[in-house]
Amino acid sequence: MAANRAALIALTALAPASWGTTYAVTTEFLPADRPLFTGLVRALPAGLLLLALARVPPRGAWWWKATVLGALNIGAFFPLLFLSAYRMPGGMAAVVGSVGPLFVAGLSALLLGQRPTARTLLAGTVAAFGVSLVVLRAAGALDPLGVLAAFASTASMSTGTVLTKRWGRPEGVGPLALTGWQLTAGGLLVAPLALLVEGAPPALDGPAVGGYLYLALANTAVAYWLWFRGIGRLTATQVTFLGPLSPLTAAVVGWAALGEALTPVQLVGMALAFGATVAGQAAPRPRTVPGPPEPSRTAPFSSAEENGRKDSMDLTAPALRR
Repeated sequence: MAANRAALIALTALAPASWGTTYAVTTEFLPADRPLFTGLVRALPAGLLLLALARVPPRGAWWWKATVLGALNIGAFFPLLFLSAYRMPGGMAAVVGSVGPLFVAGLSALLLGQRPTARTLLAGTVAAFGVSLVVLRAAGALDPLGVLAAFASTASMSTGTVLTKRWGRPEGVGPLALTGWQLTAGGLLVAPLALLVEGAPPALDGPAVGGYLYLALANTAVAYWLWFRGIGRLTATQVTFLGPLSPLTAAVVGWAALGEALTPVQLVGMALAFGATVAGQAAPRPRTVPGPPEPSRTAPFSSAEENGRKDSMDLTAPALRR
């Protein structure tokens, strides 16, 4: 059981680790100043590919649920993330994003009836502090709209994570189809915004085509499939505690591939953030808060006990700093 759980966490962790490569790919290979087009190319082709593989369309209430989840996890998240990155130092945007575990802890209490433990709150605070040591640089005054967009993007993804856990999946639908629904819905929401704001698609050379293929396939289709698969089998707080791996991976890629130096302070921050990520996985099960309604019973992972049974039987089913 412990080995299965560790393997599940490791596979889920590949998603934020992949998202940590997005910045290097974007700056080195893609056209400049096209964040919405990049978000569109990441989401829509990946969603359509997964829909073709799963061949399961939404049914009934899942038409609007998939749209809501797609808007929160993709359609709103991508534009807000890019807006914050363009209006404030990227390091500050990453720090705001690293408070995701604290957002999810609060939302889990409201929507899932899971009261956060002191260890969870402490680990979330340490993770945000560690990330700040890694990515913050000296900068001028922060742009209020950029700060608001950064918090809104974090709140959007955190809400989508908790609702994905709460609603689960309809009977007979796997994580592949659920991921395809969300990516397609999110991509369709971004498409008109990209056309209105950025105009026609840019001309692409060979490196740009390769970069977009990587983002659409490995960085989005596979990564989000692993992410939503993990949400189905771990607690929402456990999954979101893997989020700090994204800026940490970005720092490592910058050092290894782009020649960026890592200072002793950054190394200490990486150790703190990684330690908090591990602590977030080992945290005891949150206590139940009386009152909030239970998750949908149509979901095949509606309780922690059921998650444990499924983990032991099946491990094959199943953010610009991400």
